[in-house]
Amino acid sequence: MTTEERFAALEARIEQLLAENARLRARVAELEARLGQNSSNSGKPPSSDPPGTTPSSKPASGKSRGGQPGHAPKKRNWLPRERVTKLTEQHPSACACCGSKELVPANVEPRRHQHVDMPKPVLDVHEVLMHAGDCEACGTRTWAELPKGTPPHMLGPNISAFIALLLASRVSRRDVQTILADVFDLPVSLGALSDHEARISKALEPSYNEVVEHARSRRVKHLDGSNWRLGGELRGLWAIATSLVSVFFIVPDGKTETVAKLVDRVRGFLITDRGSQFSFWAMDKRQICWAHLIRKWVAYSEKADPRAKELGEHLLLFTQLMFRNWHDFRERRVTRDELAQNMVRVEIAIFGLLEKGAGLGVRGVSGSCTDVLAHREALFTFVRVAGIEPTNNNAERALRPFVIWRKTSYGSQSERGCRFSERLMTAAQTLRKQKRSLFRFLVEVCSGPRRGHATPSLLPSTW
Repeated sequence: MTTEERFAALEARIEQLLAENARLRARVAELEARLGQNSSNSGKPPSSDPPGTTPSSKPASGKSRGGQPGHAPKKRNWLPRERVTKLTEQHPSACACCGSKELVPANVEPRRHQHVDMPKPVLDVHEVLMHAGDCEACGTRTWAELPKGTPPHMLGPNISAFIALLLASRVSRRDVQTILADVFDLPVSLGALSDHEARISKALEPSYNEVVEHARSRRVKHLDGSNWRLGGELRGLWAIATSLVSVFFIVPDGKTETVAKLVDRVRGFLITDRGSQFSFWAMDKRQICWAHLIRKWVAYSEKADPRAKELGEHLLLFTQLMFRNWHDFRERRVTRDELAQNMVRVEIAIFGLLEKGAGLGVRGVSGSCTDVLAHREALFTFVRVAGIEPTNNNAERALRPFVIWRKTSYGSQSERGCRFSERLMTAAQTLRKQKRSLFRFLVEVCSGPRRGHATPSLLPSTW
């Protein structure tokens, strides 16, 4: 090989190594960016953040914890007099100053003190002895039946509701066993708890179906999804949230056709993220969640490329201005016309920045800017349409307890378990939203079939 050929081969090898080095550097940068992802700069949920990884959005104030000087005091809420089971009246026996016993009643309200405790739990055990009789004519033995209205299973409505309340609070079934044994001295098998879940699920079905139809018919709906597991296999967990209800569905997947069936009818306005599975809804009837966009802007601002960093910082600045205008409108400091007028320049600036970002040619930035621009019609629906929020927080908050339940329970082991989970959590989150008692509702649900009553509604009587 001549010297010229040797140099040519070396140059080719150097070019090859430089190209390989550039590829590996890009890969390292991508992996480092993934390591730096958390719920504030990506679509990852807050529950996935390790402790201390998410920076606080507020700087430290330097003040001590707890109430600050000058804050409005919060006093104890006294229970009403009709709930007092024992009343004791104390009168002073001697003057606290001189010790004189010559005291006359003072014309002032007495000081109050309430001491609350619970009685020792005692089970109300109803035993029925069903006797048998032998027929003298044919010899057939006949057994007496249960009295009318007596449930054929072990657990009555109050303790059934208590168990369902524990499960809705994400207590595991084995822990429910322990609580029943420790508190009530009541041994209950896992099989009995499973049968109990089946009865609760069936009793909840009419109430669940009612709120499903209610949610689908609303003019404004929030829709968000996560994952669930059925026997270890991945499933889709979806929530439709409105101002009154939060409805959950455990379905086979998160495909467009599956999600479209959940809402049933394309009616009104839908608030979601930019997921492609929502393409069945007209873009001008959607609102894209700005909380997701803010996390995207934060991710831009944390990139090493100075162009991406500047773009992210500017987008965050104008988005902050957008929310300031929105909060002014929500607090009724400005009218909707004034909101629309104030937002004109903000919209122009944000769209201009996104168009600039789409043309930068920066990996992980330009493509997402192009995708956001494809949702242009759905970015500022909240400005022109009453009742629309700029974020999907309604559905995301509803999903959070369900997601935490999934992490501790590993999902369901049967389709029946999926139905129980979605119905129970629908009741729990809907009643919480309405500030109604889940326990009292569950008692009614468990009592209804025995007493012949209609299933109680999850909708308020005045909605």
